[in-house]
Order: sequence, then structure tokens, then C-alpha cells
Amino acid sequence: MTPSAPRNIRELTIDQIRSFLESNGEQKFRTQQIWDWIWKHHAHSFAEMSNLSKGLREKLGSNFSLPALTIDATQYSADGTIKSRFVTHDGHKVEGVMIPTTERLTACVSSQVGCSLNCKFCATGYIQKERNLHFDEIFDEVVLINRQCETIHQKKLTNIVFMGMGEPMLNYKNVMKAIERITSPEGLGMSARRITVSTAGVAKMIRQLGDDGARVNLALSLHAATDAKRNEIMSINESNNLKSLTDAINHYYKQTGNKITLEYILFDKFNDSQKDADDLIKIYRQVPADLVNIIEYNPIDFARFRKPDEMTTHNFMTYLEKNRVNARLRKSRGKDIDAACGQLANKEIPAL
Repeated sequence: MTPSAPRNIRELTIDQIRSFLESNGEQKFRTQQIWDWIWKHHAHSFAEMSNLSKGLREKLGSNFSLPALTIDATQYSADGTIKSRFVTHDGHKVEGVMIPTTERLTACVSSQVGCSLNCKFCATGYIQKERNLHFDEIFDEVVLINRQCETIHQKKLTNIVFMGMGEPMLNYKNVMKAIERITSPEGLGMSARRITVSTAGVAKMIRQLGDDGARVNLALSLHAATDAKRNEIMSINESNNLKSLTDAINHYYKQTGNKITLEYILFDKFNDSQKDADDLIKIYRQVPADLVNIIEYNPIDFARFRKPDEMTTHNFMTYLEKNRVNARLRKSRGKDIDAACGQLANKEIPAL
């Protein structure tokens, strides 16, 4: 039989670490030191835990693993956006993005290696899902992007969006546990109000998010406002139609009162007509959305979709505004390095 791998120490509770130390003749106060190294100081090896004795570090190394995420490649956009390719302990690759603006520094993080959905306009949708990211790997993404912010901008991250590779609602437990660590004073201490979880629309898990009293913001990747059109580009709509999604969003809001955004990519001659705008307005009025983000489409190699011309976009936005829709045109960032919305696909990029 193949011996089982040592348990990831970050899966342990603080009480389990204390119990291990006591059973190995170590002093109790070492518990908090180890805990702080793991979650506050973000140690990625036992060797880094410099205030522990060499003997204790060896015991930890013999009994546990500390499989940290690493960066093996980085790209820098002309607009200041940074895309990083992360590598997991077992060799999988995912991407994350740091997006700077004058008001905020945002981390766009991934939740899965690849994606099990096959949205026709998204580069990640053409990559086979390999596995879910573990909660500590998601935590590592944020830590590493935060370090980039501190190094380049001398400021900490202000916001996190789960809009990278994968569908967060299909890795619910790990995403929520990562958020728990990110928001904990013993972790990164970030406000949950500055975290947005984006979903292509998993009605059951949107309801679960509400029932769990999540404090995060919710974004629905809508992109088409009728079932017929949404079915064409997002197969998940066949099992999670717009009625089920609007009901789930209303339930989520009733339970939490948290901010809700509708995301809508404009595609040339597909969802950019006045009729499409009317359909979007109907959905907007069925849910307590704070905002509709109209997003510039970023072309990818595999898809037939194109970005509409500026006049079409302007007319669409103007029509929404005339109908009292709180809409904003979101300019894409990092397009020159394939870091914009829908472009994350693990393309080969220069190694560090």
C-alpha cells in the first residue's frame, strides 16, 4: 500500500494543533505561534517559523504538510493590471489578477482549476475542469496578490472579486471557508462587504448563501435576459432558468440585505438591441439589484462573438438610463495581457 500523505496543517483547528503539541511534549503557548505563522504571517514552509525550535519544526514537517500556492509567471499590462499564473502543490495552474484604479486595488481570484461550465463567450469555459481549489489555495491567491499591492503601490488590497477561473457556487464550501479566513482578524482581516462572489447562476446555492447569512456581495452573470438567448450562450440556464434565479436572488436579499449586481456583457447583434434592453429592464425590476454592470466584450480565440460599436453601446446605455436603470459601463482592464473579463485561459506567459 502507498503511505498516505501527511495532513495539510492548515486543515487543523487551533485546538487540534494544541492537542498535537501536548501529545508531543511541547508547551501550549507554541499553539498560538504556529497559528499566527500559518494565518497572520502566511508562512509557506515550516522552516520560516523562526521562533520555533529546530526540533519542533522537524516534528511539524514529519507529521504535516504545508502545500502552498506559488507564482511561476507574471504579466504586466500597460494600464497597471497584473496577471499572475499560480501553481498548486500538485502542478495545476490557475490565474489571478490585480486590478488597480484610483479608488481601489482589487484582486480577481479563481475558485476552480478550469471550469465545469461551458459558457460560449468565456475562455475558461473551453478548459476542462481538473478540480476545485482548496480553501487555503484560494486564501494564498489573495495573500500573493496583496503582496503585489504592497510592493508596487505601498497599499493593501481593498476589494476581492470571485470572477476568475471556475464557478464559485460549485465549490461552495471551499469558497466560504476561504472567505472566513480572509475576513478573520487572525487572517487578512478584510471586510466581507468588500468581497463579491460572482455566479453564472446556480439557484440552489444562491439560496444557500442567503440561508447561511453570508455578508458578501453577490453578482449574477446574466449576459442575456431571456431563457432562449441565455440557453444559447450559457448551458447552465437549462437547469437554472431566469425564474428560478430571480426567485433565488430575492430569497438571498431577504435573508441578507446585501448588495446585488447584474453583470451583462454586450455582444454585437446578439443582446444589444432595444428589445434586449427592454428584457434586461424587466429582469432588473424583478430583483433588488443595486447596479447593472454593462461590460465590454473581450474577444477570445474560440468564440464567434464580437464587441458592438461605440454608438450601439452608447444607445443601449442611454436607453437603460432613460428607464431609470442604475447602469454603469465597465471598461475592461488588462486586455493586452489576456487578463480581462472572460479571458483567463492559462495561456503560456513569460516565466519569472
